[in-house]
Amino acid sequence: MAESDPGAARRHVLLRLLQLGGLSAGAAATALWLSRRRPSEEPALTFVQRNFTVPQDPALPAMAVTQGDDPRRLVRRAIDDMGGIRRFISRGDAVVIKPNVAWDRTPAQAANTNPDVVAEMVLLCREAGARSVIVTDVSIHDPRRTFERSGIAPAARAAGASVLLPESRRFREVDLHGEVLRSWPVFQPFLEADKMINMPVAKHHSLTGVSLGMKNWYGILGGQRRRLHQRIHESLADLAAFMRPTLTVLDAWRVLLRNGPTGGNLEDVALKKTLIASTDPVGLDAWAARAWWNLDPPQLPYLKLASARGLGTVEFEKLRIRVSSCCEQPSS
Repeated sequence: MAESDPGAARRHVLLRLLQLGGLSAGAAATALWLSRRRPSEEPALTFVQRNFTVPQDPALPAMAVTQGDDPRRLVRRAIDDMGGIRRFISRGDAVVIKPNVAWDRTPAQAANTNPDVVAEMVLLCREAGARSVIVTDVSIHDPRRTFERSGIAPAARAAGASVLLPESRRFREVDLHGEVLRSWPVFQPFLEADKMINMPVAKHHSLTGVSLGMKNWYGILGGQRRRLHQRIHESLADLAAFMRPTLTVLDAWRVLLRNGPTGGNLEDVALKKTLIASTDPVGLDAWAARAWWNLDPPQLPYLKLASARGLGTVEFEKLRIRVSSCCEQPSS
């Protein structure tokens, strides 16, 4: 299987594959408030595990793109192309999977992560010997209804995961050590994992242009998250520095091209039959933003801020990338 080399020509070819939709399917006051926000009565947690990354392997890709006709098989193929699940999950690990489960929407509306993609990742983690697998998110709409209507709760449970809905008693005040984000309530499971799998869905966002891997970290927070929109790009860079995942797996089976992040109109959704896995969250966001929205880093300040902090590269064409198709196996 051929691997990409840096260069404009290769970049064009890779992006074109994504754009075609599948190999097989053809403010100062606000800053002050954020930095000086009074913590709750519970003391801030200063020392928490937040870097869940695994060692880089120069012989393996930093990104894998796969396209085909079955979302579950896309997950397995992408993880195999990245070196296999045991590169990321070890026996006895406590794994947290963070899909986007923000909105009371159906899978067809593409506002949340595809439930089949989530379920297959749960199965892979269990096959690797994970001690526990938790699927959770801090939803914006009613969590119980959102987890059920999205299909994620039943699919994750059927695959053997524990599904945790956000409860106020399970938030902990944490010092995020950010330039904008300081003391903030974080949902406890995100502080206690051994490994963290970020599983966003690819969609448009009215403020940032796109909602991809880095934007998905808003779902670890409680509190008045809308206040963060005043300095959203700095907030995203702070969150990316605080929560460094083991792996980012971007669901682009369906892509919400317009009217995100909530969506609702099926005419805004495009079937792309694509999944991207990467150990470089900045590079992954940069690629997807360019491929489906024609947005470059100068138009996405949060990516430039994250890259400047050493969290990844906006020059995704320089990454070691593997592209593959994942076709249905013939029936026996």
